[in-house]
Amino acid sequence: MPALETITTLSALRPATATLRESGSLALVPTMGALHEGHLTLVREARRAADHVAVSIFVNPRQFGANEDLDAYPRQLARDSALLANEGVALLWAPPPSEVYPDGYATNISVAGASDGLCGADRPGHFDGVATVVCKLFNQVRPDLAFFGEKDWQQLAVIRRMARDLDLVLPHADAIYGVPIAREADGLAMSSRNAYLSTEQRSIAAALPRAMREAIARLSIGNAAEPVLADLARHLIDSGFDTVDYAELRHGDNLVPATAVAPGTRLFVAARIGGTRLIDNMAAD
Repeated sequence: MPALETITTLSALRPATATLRESGSLALVPTMGALHEGHLTLVREARRAADHVAVSIFVNPRQFGANEDLDAYPRQLARDSALLANEGVALLWAPPPSEVYPDGYATNISVAGASDGLCGADRPGHFDGVATVVCKLFNQVRPDLAFFGEKDWQQLAVIRRMARDLDLVLPHADAIYGVPIAREADGLAMSSRNAYLSTEQRSIAAALPRAMREAIARLSIGNAAEPVLADLARHLIDSGFDTVDYAELRHGDNLVPATAVAPGTRLFVAARIGGTRLIDNMAAD
């Protein structure tokens, strides 16, 4: 198995990716590091689909709000590198912020529609930061394919819209793939932020997927969304969550709110335990 090549400068990245593309297709898995099994699932899907896989690790300051966890976000590059090497990843792109946002950087990408509501309402500017950095990563690595987890469904919608609207070629919007959510044994969606939870909070967190499945069961037999979602939010508070940012039924393709289950609808929830914000979504059709 070829050794993992770690690159931290654009001047080194461009010839390295060009060499990889000479011998086959290249897939990119963008991450912020602190890798877990969910990330590795993306890597394995990318390896099945492409000849070579590149992974980026960049904790993007532009997608964190003023009171969010940028400084506390886990950074484990040595551990992450070992995991990626074991998975047969060819290239790790791990630039410092100065390489991504050089002095004088003044450009921002904003995606209307897909960024509205859900996490966009609770995290102003977050999806501008996501769209901007992902566009830059695409232009830096120039992958044929890209892979993202469906846990961040709204993020995936924003990125696909951005790629279509800006006529990106590498990758084309149709080559941006969502991979189903990887879950813990108790159903909790895998996330780097799960590491913030205490033992007691982690036990409470398992109520989130259970409550979502129960709500979907009620919706699937014809119950109207509004009372079911209100009950879902109350159940999470009663289970020990501190707040529920949203519990909404939306059409999965365009994220338009739905009042009842229809083909392609999904249930979206964000809730907080202490300082940790958990998000999840499930098909509800």
